[in-house]
Amino acid sequence: MLWDALIIFACVVVALGFLFAVTRSSGAHERKESNDFTGAVVAVIGTTYAVILAFMLSGVWNMFQQAQTNEEQEANALVNIWRISVQLPASQGNSIAELCEKYANDVVEKEWPAMESQSPVTSEADAVVNQLWRVAGQTQAHSGADSIAIYQLVEELRMLTEYRRIRLMHSREELPGILRAVLIAGGIITVAAACFFGVPSFRFHVLQVAVLTFLLSLVLVAIADIDRPYQGPVRVAPQGFRYAQRTFAQDSK
Repeated sequence: MLWDALIIFACVVVALGFLFAVTRSSGAHERKESNDFTGAVVAVIGTTYAVILAFMLSGVWNMFQQAQTNEEQEANALVNIWRISVQLPASQGNSIAELCEKYANDVVEKEWPAMESQSPVTSEADAVVNQLWRVAGQTQAHSGADSIAIYQLVEELRMLTEYRRIRLMHSREELPGILRAVLIAGGIITVAAACFFGVPSFRFHVLQVAVLTFLLSLVLVAIADIDRPYQGPVRVAPQGFRYAQRTFAQDSK
């Protein structure tokens, strides 16, 4: 968060420096003559940029919420598989329970740090999922296709696999470079256009530009922080999998 505050502070300082340069190059009375034209241009630029900012912030926030929900759903599917294993024959049930514990530990201890550092995710959890499918297939072959527990197990395993794939996809997603360029360029143009207004009171003009720059840079920093759900200051934590680990430990006693 300190880095975010420094970025916002630097943006405000640069904007005020540009305003000071504009004021030194031309007087307020000279710029006041073109206020009508400048105001029309700023209105178009400001409205367009506000729409872009709103869509971008809404988009990254929705993506963050989807990633958070998906993590909880993946962990819930894992807990459901663990609970279904109690209804299966001891040999297969114990194997599934052990694999569930291993999957939760691998995700929390290995995969999450790898996603946060944008490193390649190990294939250990993938191997656990493959073993779960293999055990489920063997259990189905011995128990019959009409077993309710087997049907529930396969369904939860299918959802676990799907949620895992979505989580790994979310960990690689971020705003394209062209959209980042649009956000930064739009902010610069909007603030620069506001500096060309002819305002009789320089102090009031400074306050206007400072507030506008602070708001825009704050929104841009928020978009950058939320853009990557598993990296950065604001990120999804493996709370669902930690709950799963606690559930496994309590039920094993």
